[in-house]
Amino acid sequence: MQRSGASMRKHHPPKLSDADLNKRLNKRNYFDQRIELQTRLARIQQAFLFHGIKGVLVFEGWDAAGKGGTIRRISQALDPRSFKVWPIGAPRNYYLNRHYLLRFWERLPPSGAISAFDRSWYGRVLVERIEKLTPETRWRAAYQEINDFERMLVDDGTRIVKLFFHISQEEQMRRFTERLTNPMKRWKLTYEDFRNREKWDVAEVAVDEMLARTSTEIAPWHVIPSNNKKYARIAAMKAIVEAFSQGVDLNPQHLDRRTLEAAGAALDVDQSLIDSLRARTE
Repeated sequence: MQRSGASMRKHHPPKLSDADLNKRLNKRNYFDQRIELQTRLARIQQAFLFHGIKGVLVFEGWDAAGKGGTIRRISQALDPRSFKVWPIGAPRNYYLNRHYLLRFWERLPPSGAISAFDRSWYGRVLVERIEKLTPETRWRAAYQEINDFERMLVDDGTRIVKLFFHISQEEQMRRFTERLTNPMKRWKLTYEDFRNREKWDVAEVAVDEMLARTSTEIAPWHVIPSNNKKYARIAAMKAIVEAFSQGVDLNPQHLDRRTLEAAGAALDVDQSLIDSLRARTE
């Protein structure tokens, strides 16, 4: 079961107002920490493969808050054969008349793999609530449905990290301006970005209720202060590394005796290396 180091203390869900949006990280510190965290992520992935542990990353947040940039830095560290990113939009065609969780069940990671959801099942209590796409009785029921869903995943050996990237309205406008003026980023800017801003106050209420109702001891929410992109990326990766590494042996795994014997016979390496590796298997 996934638990935090403070598992004996009562879990207190975070609030948006708790996030200090003034937090920053300079370039040198960012670079050093990013390299260290990416190295640990790679070791975690190897350990998950060896031990058959599953990982789920949930990325939510305001438009232009930095979810995509963080996902890219994580992806740089991981082998894509056992790491999958799922960008989630509005359900279409087959999924429109089916349970909203179905498409997420189908995208959960197999044993030893990690799946990252860029937007997620939390759309049920965010955009569907805000845009009145779902009756209130249904999105209110979704809080417990989601908690039950995540409980099943954790009980099945899945580790879950949920991140909400929080920025100020002023910072969001600055980033929208940057996207408009930068030809390489212009594709990111959409009409929906401006439409969503008009409902910021309503969205804040929905986000805070989501945090209060679905941040649990086994699957807590992490509100990531994201006005500074460098700080946000490091804070997010730290949360992932801490949750995914707890109680997991991250040491390089041993080769089996048969593989070592074949390697010793076929490769031009010092026999002492083979002997030392063989000793670890005994």
